[in-house]
Amino acid sequence: MANNLYERDLQLWIDQTIQQLKNREFGSLDVEHLIEELVDLGRAEKNALKSNLTILLAHLLKLLVQNDVPDTMKGSWYSSVLEHRQRVLDNLADTPSLKSLLLETVEKAYHTSRKLAIKEGNLAKFGVQIPAESEYPLICPFSIDQILDEDFYGI
Repeated sequence: MANNLYERDLQLWIDQTIQQLKNREFGSLDVEHLIEELVDLGRAEKNALKSNLTILLAHLLKLLVQNDVPDTMKGSWYSSVLEHRQRVLDNLADTPSLKSLLLETVEKAYHTSRKLAIKEGNLAKFGVQIPAESEYPLICPFSIDQILDEDFYGI
């Protein structure tokens, strides 16, 4: 029945599992699916951190490499840096154990960030110079402290 409920209605299965835990009905728990959901939850936390770091790093990189673009373009990048840095800080505050993975996650996210910054840079219009791919550092040029510093914008 529990396995069937898990397949039919995930939310109802979650509600039932919470109630079973509150009632200490451990023998009736759908342990296999509970483990699967907890693993997915941990993965989602790590993915959220990586996703927000990817956008944050891409816009820090664009501010570094394309620092001569009009202020109107920079404005959206600044806003994005603010938003995604706050998401990273919130993620780390909510799940402090992710701090131990921060350096590794930055290294993984940077490759994607660089690619994203290059693609977005190639879309420049209105006489804005398109940077050469070689202008984007292969290794993240920002320290963890800079990435998390609420007053740092890569320039």
